[in-house]
Amino acid sequence: METTSIRILDGGMGQELVRRSGLKPTGLWSTQIMMERPDLVRDIHDAFFAAGSHVATTNTYAIHRDRLHPAGIEDRFDELHHLACEMACRSRDNHGTGLVVGSVGPLGWSYSHDGAPPEDQSAELYGEVCRIQSDYVDVYLIETIASIEQARASLRGALGNGKPVWLALTVDDTDGTRLRSGESLAAALDEIAANPPQAILLNCSVPEAITMGLESIGNAGVPFGAYANGFTGISPDFQKKGSAVTKLTSRIDLTPSAYADHVDQWIDTGATIVGGCCEVGPDHIKELSRRFG
Repeated sequence: METTSIRILDGGMGQELVRRSGLKPTGLWSTQIMMERPDLVRDIHDAFFAAGSHVATTNTYAIHRDRLHPAGIEDRFDELHHLACEMACRSRDNHGTGLVVGSVGPLGWSYSHDGAPPEDQSAELYGEVCRIQSDYVDVYLIETIASIEQARASLRGALGNGKPVWLALTVDDTDGTRLRSGESLAAALDEIAANPPQAILLNCSVPEAITMGLESIGNAGVPFGAYANGFTGISPDFQKKGSAVTKLTSRIDLTPSAYADHVDQWIDTGATIVGGCCEVGPDHIKELSRRFG
């Protein structure tokens, strides 16, 4: 198998921060831990580079106004984005090579297609995030988008800021041909065909569902790939705004070798951008690098 063109992403920042810090997860996710232990964010970027990742994904996934406002820290919106981006850049510079990828998480709540502002307002908010990150990042990575409306909104906000845009969609854990909204991947691709990103990925779903969905993504006419999570599934309780990851259960079967076996299947379908999401750590990325780097 030819693997020289495979780009290896890093793994999940949030769960690795929880593991290393010993701090209790909150609804602010990795943002809360970064405020208390910013050194750990840099350490984790360094660990993923050492494992063979080709990128450092900024710890900005959860830095949205609708997450910071309930905690009374919306005034730190710009500051936290700059902090996270600076740490990713310093790690890349120390490593000597690699891309800094700007994470743009979903508005509303992860895995849910409800709760985000209307499309026009969402597009403005996504654009605000991209403009702040523009001086730091090489690529914008829009992550864990669960509905067609938010796919459109996020692309409207991100495209046109002078950087490539990768769009990562999250699919149903039992039917990987559908977004978590219930809409089909085929319909989503049709909707964004007139204004496409530079790459399309599937993310933060169980790897088995991602394998099901990649055939559809491969027909989009742009580079594609995937990065799965290591949860047993996303429970309805977790989709309530403000929930912490303590409501989710981690799998015990996704060893680095087992996870790489799933990725091997994705590469066989033509995927060229692969990595990991929540619960996928440096050891998993090291195995991907060993096999496919």
